[in-house]
Amino acid sequence: MKSDLILDFVNTRELRPVGEELDSPRALVGWLAERGLLAADTRASRAELAEAQALREALRDLLAAHNGLTVDLDAATARIDEAACRARLALRFSECESRLVPGARGVRGALGLILVEVTAAMADGTWDRMKACRADDCLWAFLDTAKNQSRAWCSMRSCGNREKVRAYRRRSASR
Repeated sequence: MKSDLILDFVNTRELRPVGEELDSPRALVGWLAERGLLAADTRASRAELAEAQALREALRDLLAAHNGLTVDLDAATARIDEAACRARLALRFSECESRLVPGARGVRGALGLILVEVTAAMADGTWDRMKACRADDCLWAFLDTAKNQSRAWCSMRSCGNREKVRAYRRRSASR
């Protein structure tokens, strides 16, 4: 499923508890290789790691905007455009179809493959249902499967419940 790769990529960084899955160039290559986007013996640089992390956070910003959070959309889309340029994404045609393919190799090409999935999710409507949790100390990416696409939190048991308790306390304090 297109959304799995995108959500997994965005969720390589957790805010609560704090955790960074892509904490080194080697970890980045391992993550990309596990998903078949890159050969396991590929080398990555610190600059490519920073590019991957910047792309991830730009995607998170767009998903947060889907959930009504205020983000700098211009900055996020500019970072995504830069990643697409570095991946040298190009439209290729065959007799029956067109597809996006990265012209770059290595990490940049693998990041381009993630952007290809974003493009496919936008085309099939899945992208609009991807969100980042509304809790500012969470921002976990999830797929909103509610019929009316009204889901706000990654989980009602954790973030949703915490927000309900906060709202209750605010109401009680104002009485």
